[in-house]
Amino acid sequence: MRAPELLSPAGTIKSMRYAFAYGADAVYAGLPRYSLRVRNNDFLEDNLRIGIQEAHAAGKKFFMTVNLSPHNAKLKTFIKDMTPLVEMQPDAFIMADPGLIMMVRQQWPDLPIHLSVQANTVNWAAVEFWKKIGVSRVILSRELSLDEIAEIRDRCPDTELEVFVHGALCIAYSGRCLLSGYFNHRDPNQGTCTNACRWEYKPSAAEADVAGVYRPAAEEILPLDAFGANGGGALDLSGSQAEAFGPTGADQRHPLADQVYFLEEPNRPGELMPIEEDQHGTYILNSRDLRAVEHVQALTRIGVDCLKIEGRTKSHYYVARTAQVYRRAIDDAVAGKPFDPSLIAELDNLAHRGYTDGFFERHHTKEYQNYLEGVSKHRAQQFVAEIATVSGDWAEVEIKNKLAVGDVVTFMLPEGNRDEPLADMQTLAGEPLQEAPGGGYRVRIRLPQGAGAQGDRLKYGLIARHLPA
Repeated sequence: MRAPELLSPAGTIKSMRYAFAYGADAVYAGLPRYSLRVRNNDFLEDNLRIGIQEAHAAGKKFFMTVNLSPHNAKLKTFIKDMTPLVEMQPDAFIMADPGLIMMVRQQWPDLPIHLSVQANTVNWAAVEFWKKIGVSRVILSRELSLDEIAEIRDRCPDTELEVFVHGALCIAYSGRCLLSGYFNHRDPNQGTCTNACRWEYKPSAAEADVAGVYRPAAEEILPLDAFGANGGGALDLSGSQAEAFGPTGADQRHPLADQVYFLEEPNRPGELMPIEEDQHGTYILNSRDLRAVEHVQALTRIGVDCLKIEGRTKSHYYVARTAQVYRRAIDDAVAGKPFDPSLIAELDNLAHRGYTDGFFERHHTKEYQNYLEGVSKHRAQQFVAEIATVSGDWAEVEIKNKLAVGDVVTFMLPEGNRDEPLADMQTLAGEPLQEAPGGGYRVRIRLPQGAGAQGDRLKYGLIARHLPA
């Protein structure tokens, strides 16, 4: 079998470098103005140039996301804004809007275009249509089953197909709401909506930890009365509430717009759902996260060209861990090895909202149920340090969370992971140290035996502490 390309997200240069170190074949990133990712995106023009140059020097690919649906105002500057980016020679533009695709085809007829998942391609006829327009790869909708993907592959052998296998799932697409079906198993698209969008939701503040994961804030950072009193959790940015946070104008984003919040529905206490807003809109409720590592073998057999991981706003730890796991799954599939259920456990070590394999299979097989039941639920880990420099058997590390001598840790290394107790820790002056109490410390730790021989590869090493059951 031919190995599909592994495509990882890159919200930062650092994430890109970790993606490549841990096995990704390509990354995707884009300018905030045109790529549907404004928050946690440092790929302005200079960094895009650096990213593309580094990717090509390493024999990797760099795809540029240009996947928004623009209003007329952005069309006026689109060609001018894109010209310096095209000159950087990205390997493709990822696009969704037919008008922008037409403009790019006319201006740069040789530039490869990949059709974004935003276009919601769900059948082989649509793939054929986009091929005639000049699209070389179609990123299929997340709402497809394995059988549907296989049929599209059979009917469209000359078009590259890309499929999402991991990351956040939207609760709706193209304005067709799935909220009621998700919460109550009553399908809004079949006339049985329970109006879940109008239920009462309690808002609370959120803050990011060192791994870039949003958790409930230690203390309120926003008065709850800044939310509308209509029971729907709507954020009110008008009148005196908005004025309390400073002036805004036509060219100025409101201070509240970049804040992340959690919503809690009274009938589901403890189930916190994130609400985020960027310049393209508000994303209120999310489903469980997609995890399809158990379907990599099937997707490889079908002949999918690329497996894609979502998460451009996630941390470099997330990018490294997902790239490492899906790299192993792809390599095992190509080698004809059976699926390794431990890969599910590896992904459980990432913060997530609960996992689902989405729409790939309507009913899970007995084999799949055995995978889930056989996976340990007691392997939770916390990202605690990253390696800065290495000297012999010792590494200087940046501490991100509490770490102590004797803690059982996973040394995540590009060449493979090692699980063992942390043997020794020192201050930078070489004095014995039993514990680094939290982020902000820089210390020396002893590496696993023989690990120091990896040299420069260790600069991408990460350390995760095993949490008690």
